[in-house]
Amino acid sequence: MSKSNITAIYFLGFNNMGIGNLLFALILLIYCVTICGNVLIITLVSYSKILHSPMYFFLFQLSLSDILLITDIAPNMLKIVLREQAFISFPGCITQLYFFVLAETFECFILTVMSYDRYLAICYPLRYVSIMNQGLCVTFVCASWLLSCSLTSYIIHGVCSLELCGPNTIDHFFCDFYPLLALSCSDTSIVQLESTLLCTAVIVLPFLLIVLSYTYIVSTILKISSVSGRQKSFSTCSSHLMVVSIFYGTLIAMYVLPNKGQSQMISKILALFYTVFTPFLNPFIYSLKNRDIKKALMYITHTNKA
Repeated sequence: MSKSNITAIYFLGFNNMGIGNLLFALILLIYCVTICGNVLIITLVSYSKILHSPMYFFLFQLSLSDILLITDIAPNMLKIVLREQAFISFPGCITQLYFFVLAETFECFILTVMSYDRYLAICYPLRYVSIMNQGLCVTFVCASWLLSCSLTSYIIHGVCSLELCGPNTIDHFFCDFYPLLALSCSDTSIVQLESTLLCTAVIVLPFLLIVLSYTYIVSTILKISSVSGRQKSFSTCSSHLMVVSIFYGTLIAMYVLPNKGQSQMISKILALFYTVFTPFLNPFIYSLKNRDIKKALMYITHTNKA
């Protein structure tokens, strides 16, 4: 554990905006809808045979990650919005940071795996079933979780090695990495270097792999002669592409691009996107135009009525 004498972390949150009650109601609604939406996807994938394919197996894992992420952030955020001086214990702060980094790291990896799945499905449709078999899917998921846990433990160990001397107040709504680092009175250069390497391994490299996958995907789709064929091929990856754009767009703006001139309010809004709104939007993005999920939902609904 950290050499810090700090026992509690206080959050400024969004108190200076003067919309506490409205924000509380909005976050509570988003949290409830997110949990229900992702639990529904997990249930459908688990019980519907038409969703027993690699793409939905990875979507199942993405939903688990989204539930973990928003449950780690939203309940404490509701307390921050409701009270003027909300706080969290220092061990609770480190725990929150751990699960936040774990969920975000896993999401980066699983979105990369999903892009590879779409690459195989569109570029090598005849070999897709033999390549993306059950064993490979399980290996990808287990490797993603194990690697995420390992990298998260490494970066948390670096944070815990710092001496935090305060002030014990951060202008944020959760225990994020950089606001917590700002409380340190010891040298943070090594931890910052480690975080830069982690961002490269977790955000930049997976993002480049996704871009490479979609470069081949777009090239293959453009070679399809019929318009309907191109539309059908693109529809199989459009949801994933939308999620990647929202998730990586805010994540890169927050942790990769220089943000010295960025106001704290902008940082909070960006953080809201990848901690709250992305888990909220994912079930809608993947289900609204997805015929298989609609069929599975109708089948389960009719089965329950019967």
